[in-house]
Amino acid sequence: MGGGGFTMPDRSPALDELVLSLTGKPVPKICFLPTASGDQRDQAMRFHERFSAWPCEPSVLWLFHLARDRIDPVEHLLAQDAIYVGGGSMRNMLAIWREHGIDGAMRVAWESGVVLAGLSAGAMCWFEGGVSESGGRAQAAAGLGLLAGSLSVHMDSEPERLPVYRSAVAGGELPPGYAADDCAAVLFDGTDLVECVSSRDGARVVRVRPDGSGGVYETELPVRLLPGSLPAGRRTADSEAVAELRALRAGRHRWE
Repeated sequence: MGGGGFTMPDRSPALDELVLSLTGKPVPKICFLPTASGDQRDQAMRFHERFSAWPCEPSVLWLFHLARDRIDPVEHLLAQDAIYVGGGSMRNMLAIWREHGIDGAMRVAWESGVVLAGLSAGAMCWFEGGVSESGGRAQAAAGLGLLAGSLSVHMDSEPERLPVYRSAVAGGELPPGYAADDCAAVLFDGTDLVECVSSRDGARVVRVRPDGSGGVYETELPVRLLPGSLPAGRRTADSEAVAELRALRAGRHRWE
């Protein structure tokens, strides 16, 4: 997901509902990882608020509190039907995952058919790379590489990412890939792109590839609007939500 879902207020639940439906289970087990935000409790609270109202078994994996929770993180993840990763710092998140063997567990889970989902850092991490602002400015960063290619997120609400992404793809620093608006998502079955979907009318996904002359070709892909989506024209609310998420990452704000 380029952005959206339960971590941003006043959003359609359509993308989150899609994650559950993809499991094919009547009461799926779904685990949320808030690692990228430093295990902020606010994200976990919103996860439980949304998913506890649906027929599923939600849990949160706190990698910063394993001594307290006394849980085997790999064992817990491999017992899930869906794994949902939150936004924040992709670089910091992946460093922590490697320390706990989560990077390898994600590949095992994916290969066994567990649905992997996420927004922002939690979406870019599945690809070979993306554009992260973890270092204070937008720059190319490596992901897990489960999916070939790259992803840039928040195309509409954080426009400073797109020029960096174009440059990285044009120069070969990142492989060809996709740029997604908030509320837009790319859906893969294995390594194959199935479709692009959205929870807001007008949300876009663009395929970006080098043109061989120092620039890029950009192709806007068809996007299917999910049931229960927001109407077009909600960009002001979307931008405010992203600003709140940025503040959450910095630990300066608690959700009201």
